[in-house]
Amino acid sequence: MRRSGPAGPVGDRHWRGSARLAGSCALTFCGLSLLVDWCAGSLTLPRVLLWVTLSVALGAVLLPQRVSAGPGWLAARTPWRRYIVRTDALAAVRQCDGVCSHLVLRDVYGHRLELDPRILAANPLLWHEFDTGVRRSLRRGTLRAGADLLDRLGHRIDEESARAVFRASGLSTARTSCTPPPPPTD
Repeated sequence: MRRSGPAGPVGDRHWRGSARLAGSCALTFCGLSLLVDWCAGSLTLPRVLLWVTLSVALGAVLLPQRVSAGPGWLAARTPWRRYIVRTDALAAVRQCDGVCSHLVLRDVYGHRLELDPRILAANPLLWHEFDTGVRRSLRRGTLRAGADLLDRLGHRIDEESARAVFRASGLSTARTSCTPPPPPTD
């Protein structure tokens, strides 16, 4: 019989696919730029180095942050740095809207992390770890700003999960209310 120890950290289950897409975009850019330069007859060693450098930079920019969570913490790793916040000691949460909406999380220790909320919505295990830490922050009284935002986000994630279950089971989600449809008009 195996002992059940503490669970390990959970991560974004879609990160590998997104990383492959970023790498394939960078390789395609590199290949096409080298091909066009070669067909034009202007391909030299400095230009090859330029195209390869630009392709590596493109891959680094397109590479999504790798999000992971464990008991009481949430981390995001970029190619340059690792950001971590204590979810069981959150002080504030706010949402920045714009081209790409993201959450800004701050803990009582001064750490800051920016995160796309779609990552939490697409990964139930990440959401569970995050939500558990947020509930601890609320119990301890450290979360003073943004609790209503997280409540709305939780409801939205729960609704999306329920819709996905209904779609997978073949049930229709066209009407979500219990009111009968209006009578037909002639």
